[in-house]
This record gives sequence, structure tokens and C-alpha cells, in this order.
Amino acid sequence: MNGKLVVRIAELEIDPAQLEPYRALLAEEIEASVALEPGVLSLNAVSLKDSPNSIRILEVYANRTAYEAHLQTPHFLKYKNATAGMVTSLTLLDVDPIAMHGKP
Repeated sequence: MNGKLVVRIAELEIDPAQLEPYRALLAEEIEASVALEPGVLSLNAVSLKDSPNSIRILEVYANRTAYEAHLQTPHFLKYKNATAGMVTSLTLLDVDPIAMHGKP
């Protein structure tokens, strides 16, 4: 795949009463995306230390085509539909990478 990396940060707020089911669905979706989609380079989800229902996801895709393809996959659509009533707020931020390194 060619093209520029697509890097996004998703800021989500989750209904506290549904946090555990949400986290399970998110973990399943991230695992499937990284395993099944060559263009999904990394997905990392964290919660804020003193606000466990505030979730942040750093998403890295090989290019715009890989990102758009990700949105159409069965595992992403399952996650999106299953969590629709759990997410109380969603903000997607397009960001430019400065330094991103990891060990293989």
C-alpha cells in the first residue's frame, strides 16, 4: 500500500454502567483489526487514570485507503453497532505523527 500514514486519536466517553461490556467489545475489535487487516498498523486503547469511562484510542493506518477499508469490515461494523448505545460522546482527531517508534 502506498500513501501517507493516517493517524487519529479517538476520544470516547462510555456510559459507566456499560463500561465492562464496552471494553470487551473494543478489545475484540482491536485484536481482529490488527490480525486481519494489513493496513491497520496499530490500535492502542487506554483509559484516563481517574476516569475509567474516558477512553482514548491511538489509531495508525498505512494510508487513507486502509482507513476507509477498515470502516467497512465485519468486525468494525459489529463493534460500531454493538457499542452504539454505550458511547455517550465521540471525538475523532486527525493528528500528524512527530515520532512514533516501537519494538518489533
